[in-house]
Amino acid sequence: MDVTRQNSLLSDAVAIQRSFINGVFFWMTAGLAVTGASAWYTATKYGALVLGNSSVFYILLIAEVLLVMGLSAAIRVISPAAAVMGFILFAVLNGVMLSWLFLVYSTNSITTTFLSAGITFGVMGLYGWLTKRDLTSAGSLLVMGLSGLIIAGIVNLFWRNPMFDLISSAIGILIFVGLTAYDAQKIKNLSIAVAEGKIVQSEGRKLAIFGALELYLDFINLFLYLLRFSGNRK
Repeated sequence: MDVTRQNSLLSDAVAIQRSFINGVFFWMTAGLAVTGASAWYTATKYGALVLGNSSVFYILLIAEVLLVMGLSAAIRVISPAAAVMGFILFAVLNGVMLSWLFLVYSTNSITTTFLSAGITFGVMGLYGWLTKRDLTSAGSLLVMGLSGLIIAGIVNLFWRNPMFDLISSAIGILIFVGLTAYDAQKIKNLSIAVAEGKIVQSEGRKLAIFGALELYLDFINLFLYLLRFSGNRK
């Protein structure tokens, strides 16, 4: 194979990888924007309905869980357009769910915590992207830790211990700091596989949406645990 042909193939691979990465971060950013807008709108127009009706909360929670499970299970068979629609719908539902933040925490606290989460997310994402260390085993441990944290959170719904809530928030921050690095490395590896043709581009477009969802969830949860740990209530 001549040098010109090699350079052309390399250039194509770089373009494909860049397109995949751009897709991941575009949809992640779009999801965060949609969530923020729907949260603010719901708090402004329908805050009392969401906060005052536990049935609405649980319906939204169940819908979110089912939607994420459905997207995860069907990502291989649905079209890229369906994946996008599912992700945006989830972002809207999550925004409605999080509308209570604007009613409980001060705007300044939400803003500063969001910026802190953004900086932390960026640093750990960059670490996950650049490190030569394989984070797969660490990621598995973090997922196990997250499962335990979810169970502990459910228990504390009934126990209502403030100190336990503070400790679990600190642990949650550490878990999602680690998961951010892990998911960033996983997305890097996926982008390489797409660029090398190991994953067809149509499949890659769907995986980009799923990667965006994973990073979106990392950021949202990192933000929420930081807010619970150090946020100022109204």
